[in-house]
Amino acid sequence: MYDLSNKIAVVIGGNGGVGAATAAAFAEAGATVAVTWRRGERDEAGAAQLRDELEAQGYAAVEADVADTASLKRLRRSVEERFGRIDILVHASGFTKAIPHTDLDALDDEFIDRMFAVNWRGQFATMRELLPLLQASGDALSVFISSIAASNGVGSNIAYCAAKSGTETLVKSLARAFAPGIRVMGVSPGVIDTGFVPGRGADFNNKVAQSIPLKRVASAGDVAGAVLACATHLRYATGTTLVVDGGRLL
Repeated sequence: MYDLSNKIAVVIGGNGGVGAATAAAFAEAGATVAVTWRRGERDEAGAAQLRDELEAQGYAAVEADVADTASLKRLRRSVEERFGRIDILVHASGFTKAIPHTDLDALDDEFIDRMFAVNWRGQFATMRELLPLLQASGDALSVFISSIAASNGVGSNIAYCAAKSGTETLVKSLARAFAPGIRVMGVSPGVIDTGFVPGRGADFNNKVAQSIPLKRVASAGDVAGAVLACATHLRYATGTTLVVDGGRLL
């Protein structure tokens, strides 16, 4: 059930923690993998290493920014020319910043617009641009990385919670619109040990872990495993979001 040797998987945000782990999981399962990367990432050296490793295996690493639709059109052309279709699309790009929920002034218009441009509009725009390649598959899967912040409203900032709530609505709407040829799933983690939220490190993770029934925060591999399951074991699921939070929502 884990053999994906005939599948083309594209991971948007493939040089982030979850994106890189997901790309590796699909490659290990036999899929041909393409990832996107964006200039200005915090870990430029890590991104360069990932690109080199993928290209060495005959895979692809394509520069794209989900907030820039022109770059998504270039991504579509690149993937179409090289692979002709997409069987699995993973939306793992995003950003956030820790802002206390009581500090409404810190959520100025510019920050909110950027938050939604990357974390909601960008994911929608990616799906819109790559839709013909998913339809060319005939049996495709699109997985959106959400967050339990969409459900409990407890996240890095209020705008991030709202954007992720929108992501889970997007999963339902797209699943209904494009079944049966394209399944659409969400994966909703809690705190992940990746450095996704600037300024939150081991001390924060250790403190939060005490409030989680499984007594640890998620690894990037935990989330990647859930994404992989959407492509392998959960073949009769669409329009739903899989919670991978160690029980934090309980």
